[in-house]
Amino acid sequence: MILVVTSVGFLIHIYSIGYMHHDKGYHRYFCYLNLFAFSMLLLVLSNNFLLMFIGWEAVGLCSYLLIGFWFEKESASNAAKKAFVVNRVGDFGFALGVMLIFLTFHSVDFTEVFSAASHGNFEVGSFTVTIITLLLFMGATGKSAQIPLYTWLPDAMEGPTPVSALIHAATMVTAGVYMIARCNALYLLSPFTMTVVACIGGATALFAASVGLVQNDIKRVLAYSTISQLGYMFLACGVGAFTAGVFHLMTHAFFKALLFLGSGSVIHALSGEQDIRKMGGLKSHIPVTYKTFLIGTVAIAGIPPFAGFFSKDEILLEAFVRGNFIYWSLGAIAALLTAFYMFRLLFMTFHGESRVSHHAMEHLHESPKNMTLPLTVLAGLSFFGGFLGIPGANALSCFLAPVLGGHGHAETAGHHGAWLPYLMMAVSTAIAIAGIFLAYQMYIKKPGVPQRLAERFRFVHTLLLNKYYVDEIYDALFVNPVKKISAQFLWKGVDVRIIDGSVNGIARLVGGIGNILRLLQTGYIRNYAFYIVAGCIFIIVLAVFGR
Repeated sequence: MILVVTSVGFLIHIYSIGYMHHDKGYHRYFCYLNLFAFSMLLLVLSNNFLLMFIGWEAVGLCSYLLIGFWFEKESASNAAKKAFVVNRVGDFGFALGVMLIFLTFHSVDFTEVFSAASHGNFEVGSFTVTIITLLLFMGATGKSAQIPLYTWLPDAMEGPTPVSALIHAATMVTAGVYMIARCNALYLLSPFTMTVVACIGGATALFAASVGLVQNDIKRVLAYSTISQLGYMFLACGVGAFTAGVFHLMTHAFFKALLFLGSGSVIHALSGEQDIRKMGGLKSHIPVTYKTFLIGTVAIAGIPPFAGFFSKDEILLEAFVRGNFIYWSLGAIAALLTAFYMFRLLFMTFHGESRVSHHAMEHLHESPKNMTLPLTVLAGLSFFGGFLGIPGANALSCFLAPVLGGHGHAETAGHHGAWLPYLMMAVSTAIAIAGIFLAYQMYIKKPGVPQRLAERFRFVHTLLLNKYYVDEIYDALFVNPVKKISAQFLWKGVDVRIIDGSVNGIARLVGGIGNILRLLQTGYIRNYAFYIVAGCIFIIVLAVFGR
C-alpha cells in the first residue's frame, strides 16, 4: 500500500504540474495534495485502530478540500459537501466499531487484537465479533463507495482530474478494502459478515457497471467503473480471497489512474470538454494519449497479458472455488459489462467521425511531456503489474503471507484439479472479448444501433441514464426530511423559540425591571429626601414591631 500510494502519487504530482499550471489556486492545490499523501500514509502505517481512524478521517477531509477545490462552482461545493456528509455516515459506524473493539479486547493495537482473534479466544460466528466487523464494514462502504453509500463518488468528479486519479481511483477509495484485508483475522470469525461483504461487493460491481453503460461524461463513466471495480475487491474479500482483493487493488491503481489521467489529457486537449458525444476521431490528433488510454482500457477489460487480466481472473476463480455460482455469475456479468462500456468509451472518444466543435478543434493539441510521461509509466505498470500474481509463481501471495496467512489464496489444484485455473482464464478472456466485440459492432460497424436500442428500450435506457433514480430516492427519504426537520423543528422550534427565546426573554425581564427602577431616578432633591425619610420610618417601624 505504501508503494501504491507513493508511486502513483509521485506520477500524479508530476502530471499535475502540467495540468494545473494555469490555475490560480496552484499552490493551494499542491498543499492539499501533499496533505492527502500524508494522511493516506498515516492510515496505512498505523499500528492500531485509533491512529488508523485519524488517518481515515484526515483523507476524508482532504477529499472534501480537493473535490471542492473550484469552490466558486456551485456544483463543486455541493459535491464536496455531499462527499463529506455521506462519508460521515460510514465513519460513524467505523468509530463505533473501534469503541467496541476496545471494550471487547481492552486494546486497539493490531497485534494484540488479531492475536486474540486468531488464537481461539472467540468462537467462529461470535455475535460480538460479527457486530464489530459489520460496523467496520459500514465505514468501508462509505470510504470505498459501496451500496448504499456510493452516491458521493460520481459527483466527486467535479474536482480536478488528477484528484480523481489519485483519491478516487488509486488510494482513498481503496482504504476500505485495505482495512478489511488487514482485519482478516476478525472477518474470518464471522461467516455472516463475510457473506454480507461478498453480496454487497458483487451487487455493487454489477449495479455500477450497468449504470456505466449509458453515461456520456468521460469522467463519470470512469467513476462508475471505479465503483464497480471496488465491488470486485469486496467480492474477493467476502469469499476469503484477500490476496486476490489486494492484487486487484494494486493493478486497478495502475490502470485506473492511467485512465483518469488519460481522460484529463483529452479534456485538456479539448479545452475542457467532457461529453464523449462531442468527441470522436481524436486518435490521430493526440496519439500518445490514445495509445496509453488503449492500454488502460485493454487492462481493465481483462485481456491477457495485461495486469487487469490476472487480478480479475483470480477473483473470478476464487469466487467460483470459495464462494458459489451466484458470486461467480455476478463477477462474470460485471466483467462483460466492463469490457463493453470501456471500449464504448474508447471508440466514442478516439474513433469514428469527429464530433468535436470548431472552437475545440482549433486548439486541439497533445498534452505536454510532464503529462504524457506519467501516462507512459502507468501504461507500463498496467502491462507488467499483473506478473506479480501470475498463477504458479504468485509472488504477491508469498509477500502477503505474514499478514494473510493461509487465507489469502485458494488451493485450487488440490481440490479441483490443476486444469481449473486455466479453464477459468479461458472463460474470463472469452467474456472480455465478447464485451469488446459487442462494443465494436455497436459503435464502429453499426453506429446507429445504440440510438435505435435506446428508443426501443426507452424505459431501461432512461432508468440507467438517471442512475436508477437513487439520488432522487435518497433526497425524498433522507435529505429533504432532514432539511425539513432542521428548518421547522430545530431552527424555528428549538433555536428561535427555546434558545433565542430564553436569552431574549431574560434580556426583556432585565429591561423591564430597569424601566421600573428608573422611575425612582427623578433628579429632584425633594424626592430623594422623601425616600430617605420614608426609609428611616420603615426601619423604625420594623425595629419596633419586630420585637
